[in-house]
Amino acid sequence: MIEIRGLVSRYGGVVAVDGVSLTVGDGEFLVLVGPNGSGKTTLVRHCNALLEPDEGSVLVDGRNVAENPVAARTSVGMVFQHPRDQFVAATVGADVAFGPENLGLDRGEIDRRVDSALDAVNLDGREDATISSLSGGEQARVAIAGALAMEPDHLVLDEPLAGLDQAARESIVDRLAALHADRTSVVVVTHDLRDLHRLADRVVGMVDGSVAFDVDSPDGLDALDDVGVRDPRC
Repeated sequence: MIEIRGLVSRYGGVVAVDGVSLTVGDGEFLVLVGPNGSGKTTLVRHCNALLEPDEGSVLVDGRNVAENPVAARTSVGMVFQHPRDQFVAATVGADVAFGPENLGLDRGEIDRRVDSALDAVNLDGREDATISSLSGGEQARVAIAGALAMEPDHLVLDEPLAGLDQAARESIVDRLAALHADRTSVVVVTHDLRDLHRLADRVVGMVDGSVAFDVDSPDGLDALDDVGVRDPRC
């Protein structure tokens, strides 16, 4: 479970997240929506200690993230909006293997995870490709594979479908659906609910650093108008 308790986060004197409390249950699929600058990305970056709260706290599986950042980063896989922010190796296979290697797993298990993750994003057989040679959409898929290879209990993705063609979108959505079915918690930050709203258990909307609504999906999607997000049913 991810528990966000009265979280306040500032950049200088500007409040980016203003007293947000939110819980993501084990196995829940939550979609976080809102306009640019609403605080969505800042909020989720607290889930594995990439940022430290100015006030409040974040707990992952009962442990304070600020006090246990390594445990949080093992439990929460994070996929950034701009995939180049998270690459650590020159080739696809080496980058996807980096996380499992740091868990101290044996070579056979590392290779299994890399193969499974790359297959999930339709990049199987591309282990030796250099990341710099890939398109933007392919790089996004490598970033997702790197998070999947960690086999985390919770997966947080920031705009994971942006820039992907339809085949790649369908592959990622299918993989997220499978993770949800296997009781992995999934949080997706997006401004585009196409292909995602049918998977969501809840949709949370943010405006100006605060939660504007928290509704079950798909019954509560009329609330999207409150945050200027297009209703995917229209």
